[in-house]
Amino acid sequence: MANSNGVFSDLFNAVGTPVQNAADMAGSGASSVLSLVESCTNLCANLMTGSVNTALQLVQGVANGISTAITPKK
Repeated sequence: MANSNGVFSDLFNAVGTPVQNAADMAGSGASSVLSLVESCTNLCANLMTGSVNTALQLVQGVANGISTAITPKK
């Protein structure tokens, strides 16, 4: 039964609270997703940096090996 504020006020109160709760949960979920994306981005960046460093060390090792092989022996 409606209170003194009227039927629409009661309806708004009845629907508004669950909708607000759903919006709050969605906002919290979005924040969690952004945090997960940030963590994955950092992990990928670290893996890429490690891979690039390893590749550079490999190229440097090969170049040193070649220069050692072609250097005249004394």
